[in-house]
Amino acid sequence: MNASTSPIKIYLPRDAAALALGADRVAQAIAETARSRGIEIDLVRNGSRGMFWLEPLIEVATPKGRIAYAPVKAADVTSLFDADFLYGGAHALRLGAVEDLAWFKQQQRLCFARVGITDPLSVEDYLAHGGYRGLKNALALSGADIVKIVTDSGLRGRGGAAFPTGIKWKTVLDASSAARAALDAAGSSESQIPNPQSRSFIVCNADEGDSGTFSDRMLMEGDPFCLIEGMTIAGIAVGASQGYIYLRSEYPHAHRALAAAIENAYAAGYLGADILGSGKRFDLEVRLGAGAYICGEETSLLDSLEGKRGQVRYKPPLPALKGLFGKPTVINNVISFASVPAILDRGAEFYRDYGVGRSRGTLPIQLAGNLKRTGLVEKAFGVTLRELLYDYGGGSYSGRLIRAVQVGGPLGAYLPESQFDTVVDYEAFAAIGAMLGHGGIVAFDDTVDMLEQARYAMEFCAVESCGKCTPCRIGSTRGVEVIDRIRANVDREKNLALLDDLCSTMRYGSLCALGGLTPDPVVSAIKYFSEDFS
Repeated sequence: MNASTSPIKIYLPRDAAALALGADRVAQAIAETARSRGIEIDLVRNGSRGMFWLEPLIEVATPKGRIAYAPVKAADVTSLFDADFLYGGAHALRLGAVEDLAWFKQQQRLCFARVGITDPLSVEDYLAHGGYRGLKNALALSGADIVKIVTDSGLRGRGGAAFPTGIKWKTVLDASSAARAALDAAGSSESQIPNPQSRSFIVCNADEGDSGTFSDRMLMEGDPFCLIEGMTIAGIAVGASQGYIYLRSEYPHAHRALAAAIENAYAAGYLGADILGSGKRFDLEVRLGAGAYICGEETSLLDSLEGKRGQVRYKPPLPALKGLFGKPTVINNVISFASVPAILDRGAEFYRDYGVGRSRGTLPIQLAGNLKRTGLVEKAFGVTLRELLYDYGGGSYSGRLIRAVQVGGPLGAYLPESQFDTVVDYEAFAAIGAMLGHGGIVAFDDTVDMLEQARYAMEFCAVESCGKCTPCRIGSTRGVEVIDRIRANVDREKNLALLDDLCSTMRYGSLCALGGLTPDPVVSAIKYFSEDFS
């Protein structure tokens, strides 16, 4: 036994998934048992390592490194203490070092490098693990130089559209600079006022509403400073001094973590009027959504931020030119912003070395549904669906064949086993009529009824439509009715043809991706699983 009198550090996640599986009860049992035995501990509530089937997962800092035990229930705590787990003792739940597990060691963790390792609310811990190095580099560069580095890295938006991040930032930088030049030419004093609303905004879309996705939530709960740093770099790059995180109201744990981390960042000088004595300003606030799926669409999000009902705006103008309150606005999602600190820290070439083709860097992939090992895997682009489903996911939880997977949320296509060798790459997925979206993968075994899944897609669209455009509002409602007639074997061939025509109208006539992409799961279900419609 270690004779040190220093408190023994124990790591136990406060991630929402771990909490749902009893992490707070385990924490209480550990604290009470340690107190009753006169053992001084330092219980750190960290983020999840992403192995949901092993939550709650405990790690103990020992002289030989961090040793993991999982999955731990409150009833296991006494036996863990009896086995001397505080010093890495043998126990049936002992896993050893997480980094040595085959599931973990073959990942490439860039965004999630600190998640599950650091105290999410400690600035000191963040700094000790490489945090804020990217921001410090950015403070020594011009906005144009920062934008060039991000552009050269090949980073594309991780929210679904995969638009090049650097191009979006350059558009906002140019528009903001042009607006200031116009004010200067007119002799307006407004151009000299460091008013957050005078030029441009940074907005983070944290309205993670897609089924089977949770990477945004995990990062915000497990490493909120990474998001804060990425948004601050974006603000410095485009000349914006005000940022907003638009967070879905269903994420109370992420809200608390972000609020506390922002307060700590202000106190440490990483946010505010004079960041690290640079004379550059960036302020950041969290704003909660009201539960509407459509507010994950960027222009609906902007309406909601402005205090209006969330509805899709017509384009043009693009938000990069006329966004929040009519100002040029950078809108990226959580993982897009969280990718930036590593790029500014280690360089564009470092980031480009990961990935394939035009898909550079890494993607946090979320494994959900009927799988033995659900959780988060961060891999460079180029891994196949089959590897993710079997090498990482472990096959189906039920033990039956995996019949279909849906990639990219409720608007993603359903893919059969014949497509499982498709590589995770934006262009490869587009070539088979699918999309990567947010990187969520939901697996279904051979008991799934694909007609019911197609109906669900239409019903989801009907419920969540903002109602602004007819193809989405009416098309999805009629789509449910047509599928119900097919299910009832009423004029099956005629209604299948009608459904195909309706999907075409929705795809090309809808204002936004909700109506435009809802046909994808419907058409793919009919294409690959036609027997369920006959």
